[in-house]
Amino acid sequence: MRYEVVLFDLYGTLIDIHTDEQATKPWQELWEFLDATGAHYDDAAHLKASFDQLNAVNVQEARKGAQHPEWIEPDVLPVFQRLYAAGGAVASERLAANAAWVFRQACTSTFRLYPGAVDMLNALKQSGRRVVLVSNAQACYTRPELVKSGLTKVLDRILISSEEGIRKPSPLFFLRALERELTTPDHALMVGNEVQCDIQGAASAGIDGVYLHTAISRQDDPAVCPQAALSLEGADYAALTKFVLSE
Repeated sequence: MRYEVVLFDLYGTLIDIHTDEQATKPWQELWEFLDATGAHYDDAAHLKASFDQLNAVNVQEARKGAQHPEWIEPDVLPVFQRLYAAGGAVASERLAANAAWVFRQACTSTFRLYPGAVDMLNALKQSGRRVVLVSNAQACYTRPELVKSGLTKVLDRILISSEEGIRKPSPLFFLRALERELTTPDHALMVGNEVQCDIQGAASAGIDGVYLHTAISRQDDPAVCPQAALSLEGADYAALTKFVLSE
């Protein structure tokens, strides 16, 4: 068995999603939720301005002095707690997480598993392989979505960038996943829908990649990635499974 561990990206690889954090709706709903739970702002526009300012400081502080600041992933949850403080209230981590989830749901217009995703993961697991998530994401948004989609019960391990403090394409993120799985790059495969983050990032850690060119891949990403061991159009899990099981 060549590939003992198969690493997966989440959005655009296992889940089809569309979010818009600049739309009016999420800020209005967040404003209403904060107002009802003790944090008061004049309106949604003032709330958004405060969030943007607090978030910028959060990112700047986390990335200060880093050799590769673009690889650092700060957790956004403290920003929601600071929103409460700026609005004259004190928020527990749970209340801040609830506010973040209200915001995330209001941002999201499309959310679904790609057809066959769970069956594919189960087929790989039944063959003796382990399936591990390595996602650039905010845990306060993504953990509830993993539960909602049923993926929490299927994945053997979950690494989310905001919890790890580091993001793809850093090779350290991939190697951290392999270290926890007690395996080496030559026995791992990365599956993802972004050339730079997923395929090139994995390659920098010595890991083979399968590229899924899906509708939410980056617009400037090609249909075929020369660096990938296999390029597929769309979430072609049948071809992916055949490739993995043949190795």
